[in-house]
Amino acid sequence: MSPKLDLFAAFAGVARALGNPHRLDLLEHLAQGEKSVEALAAKAGLSIANASQHLQALRRAGLVCGERHGKQVIYRLTGDEVLDLLSALRTVAERHTDAARSVVDDYFRARDQLEAVSFEALRGRLADGLVTLVDVRPPDEFADAHVPGAHNIPLSELEGRLAELPADVEVVAYCRGPWCVLAFEAVALLRQAGRPARRLDGGLPEWRRAGMAVSTGAAA
Repeated sequence: MSPKLDLFAAFAGVARALGNPHRLDLLEHLAQGEKSVEALAAKAGLSIANASQHLQALRRAGLVCGERHGKQVIYRLTGDEVLDLLSALRTVAERHTDAARSVVDDYFRARDQLEAVSFEALRGRLADGLVTLVDVRPPDEFADAHVPGAHNIPLSELEGRLAELPADVEVVAYCRGPWCVLAFEAVALLRQAGRPARRLDGGLPEWRRAGMAVSTGAAA
C-alpha cells in the first residue's frame, strides 16, 4: 500500500474501535474521570470480562490507557482529543443519519424542547444568584470533578430531596454530556413537581473542554 493508504488504515482502526455502542458508553464514563475496570463494568451494566475486552479494543486504538494499581487496572482517556472525536461523531450522526435524528426527536425532544442554558449564561446567572445548579450524576463522578457551585443530587434521589432546592429559583441540571438521559429525566421530574427547570448545554466533559474551571471533592 501507499503511505497514504497505510495512514488511512490506521484511521480505520480507530473507527473500528468506535464501532460498538458499549465502547462509546465506556468512553463517556471515562470522560467523567479515570475508573477501574470493575467500576466501569458496573456503570455500563457489563460483566467485568466483557468490559475488559471492550477496553482492550479501545486501548489498542490509542483511545484509552490503563495503569495497574495493585490488583486493579485504572483506565483513563489518552487525551482531550478523544472528547473532540466523540463530539464530531455525535454531530455528524445527529445531522446526517435518520436513526440518530429519530432517537433525538422521539426520546430527547419529547422530554425537553426548551433551549438549553449556555455555559456563559450559567456563569452569569450563578453569580447573580438567579439559578440553582444541580449535578445529577452519581456521587463518585461528582467527587472526581464538577462545575463550581453545583449541588450533587443524583437522579435517583431527586424526587425525595426536592425540599433542598429553593422553590422560587430556576434549577439548571447537568450530567455526563449533551445527550445524557439523566439531565433530561431530572428536568422532566422537576417540571412535573412545578419547579422551573432547564438543562445545561453540555455536561462536565464539555465544560472542562471549554476551558472552564472545575471543582473536586464530595458534596458537603
